[in-house]
Amino acid sequence: MTKPRERSEGDPLHVAIIMDGNGRWAKRQGLPRTAGHEAGARSVERLLRHIRHETDLQYLTLFAFSSENWGRPPAEVRFLMNLLQRFIDDKLEELRSEGVRLRVLGSREELPREVCECVERAIRETARGDALTLCVALNYGARREILEAARAMGAGKASEGADEAALAQHLETHGLPDPDLVIRTGGERRLSNFLLWQIAYAELYFTDIPWPAFGPKEYDAAVEDYRRRTRRFGRIPEASV
Repeated sequence: MTKPRERSEGDPLHVAIIMDGNGRWAKRQGLPRTAGHEAGARSVERLLRHIRHETDLQYLTLFAFSSENWGRPPAEVRFLMNLLQRFIDDKLEELRSEGVRLRVLGSREELPREVCECVERAIRETARGDALTLCVALNYGARREILEAARAMGAGKASEGADEAALAQHLETHGLPDPDLVIRTGGERRLSNFLLWQIAYAELYFTDIPWPAFGPKEYDAAVEDYRRRTRRFGRIPEASV
């Protein structure tokens, strides 16, 4: 295994990625949309290997399937569910041996039973991973997440006078640091209901490169762009006052 470089103070701790552009990439290649999703899965594999071997990133969140994606053609949805299951089954041993801990964000109620079982098995078997936490947003929508967190907090005994930290404890990302950097591939410039609470002060990076063509070089370019930024979190730097 290649030794990761030491994490500098300016490197992100948590990167979140909206993996977009599979269908448009496939269309440009004269291929069906399913071929774009297959190529996108290979991009995930390449990026995970790069992050584990060449960087010291500690948290990676991938937007795999939104709660709005059920509106796609049923055949495409079935393909995506089968692709996810195959990917987890094929890579589970590698994830475990590499110290990757899997965490899934989103509601599992609508997912096919076999997908739920596959996900739950992978979560159990990677629970001891301490090198990288990989969060997969699956059937995820940020507005629903925030609404359910507010309901849960309202049902608690200490809801009166609760603050932001209290609500965050009811979010699906509880215990995780907020993303430092959000990358969206595929040319769109929007957040698409992704981690709206958690990315309030994240740096945003948009690229026209579709997800199947996004690899380690493109990821490193996004991180390098992040390093050049000054994060203010709503404050004015002392030197500018």
